[in-house]
Amino acid sequence: MSSFSYIKKAVDQRKSQHLFRKRTVVSSNVSMVMEVEGNYYLNFASNDYLGLGQQQDVLQSYVEGLSLHGAGSGASSVVSGYNKEHLALESFICEHTNKEAALLFSSGFAANQAICHALFASGFSKPQENLVISDKWMHASFVEAASSLQTPFKRFKHNDLEHLAYLLDSCPSNTLIASEGVFSMDGDEAPLSDMVNLLETSAFTNRPWLMVDDAHAIGVTGNSGMGSCDASNPDRDQIDIVMGTFGKAIGTSGAFVAGSQALIDFLLNFARHYVYSTAIPAAVAKATLTSFKLMRDSDSRNLLHQNIALFKHKCLSRGIPLTDSASAIQPIILGNPELTLNCSLSLKALGIWVGCIRTPTVPKHTDRLRITLSAMHQEKDINALVDALELSLKQNGFNSKTNGPTL
Repeated sequence: MSSFSYIKKAVDQRKSQHLFRKRTVVSSNVSMVMEVEGNYYLNFASNDYLGLGQQQDVLQSYVEGLSLHGAGSGASSVVSGYNKEHLALESFICEHTNKEAALLFSSGFAANQAICHALFASGFSKPQENLVISDKWMHASFVEAASSLQTPFKRFKHNDLEHLAYLLDSCPSNTLIASEGVFSMDGDEAPLSDMVNLLETSAFTNRPWLMVDDAHAIGVTGNSGMGSCDASNPDRDQIDIVMGTFGKAIGTSGAFVAGSQALIDFLLNFARHYVYSTAIPAAVAKATLTSFKLMRDSDSRNLLHQNIALFKHKCLSRGIPLTDSASAIQPIILGNPELTLNCSLSLKALGIWVGCIRTPTVPKHTDRLRITLSAMHQEKDINALVDALELSLKQNGFNSKTNGPTL
């Protein structure tokens, strides 16, 4: 018997449980119409919430960046990979998140890993002096990082501030509380103002830090589109760490961490995910800054929210069960992986592509169709989606009154 003999067994088990993941080759994706194996689908599974990834100004900025700076950065940011385009993007982020400093990362996953490992695995404190607390539904990138530490890691019930307060009753010297601003699978929002109020009104020897993963809120939420912190309008020091990504509403790639100058200086020196990674290309940074400015000055956010309201209204009129999400993420909880997969396949047969999300990505019995809306969707697209959902759910025996299969 050779090493890793469990691999085939594990894969076969996933297949038998209707949980097997596989990739799809997309030949083209223009204006939320995607081509797969010669067939065309309305794309309701993209995180390009504003359609900025296809805007001509963003593409032209990318081309100019390539011409000026080349296709890559050539080195880590602490060697020779830090370009004026990176500085310009970081400066914009600081100005519009009300933070002193920022760092750019290759992905949100890398950024969340860097925060956890730098703060708690750099050898400056003992495990018993530290505590990480996150929302139960915090993103896997953060949970994976926090779980790998020697530091105690606790999770409070989703958006349950009473449970959070209980866990904070005896917090040690260095405590980090983490939550998503808009939750990636359910689309609901964290009560950030109430969380800030809890920290400000409680008597702590050492005030815990609050971190917000704003991957699905940047570009969408807030008066200026700068995310959950923009929406809750806290003072500079009330939310200590903001992480946001560029690969969703901003339409490019990469991520940032923003906070105090002291925090960013610390990460710059001790975050291995930053120090030992090649910097994102300067062309990407240039295009990202253009996209941010276009997001702030265009009507795309209003168009997105109009589409969200239209979709929810039409689903309500058809008895299609939705959650309370007011974001671009609109899940339909089916609670069964086989049913979810079958509904997804039925939708594809009707020319509609939606996310098919099953455990372990979400908790057991919360398998769902994850629909994501974009400013690029037209009213006729949303009508087609709702018609297809109604038919698919009926064909696969889903009973909207019991939120489960018809027995």
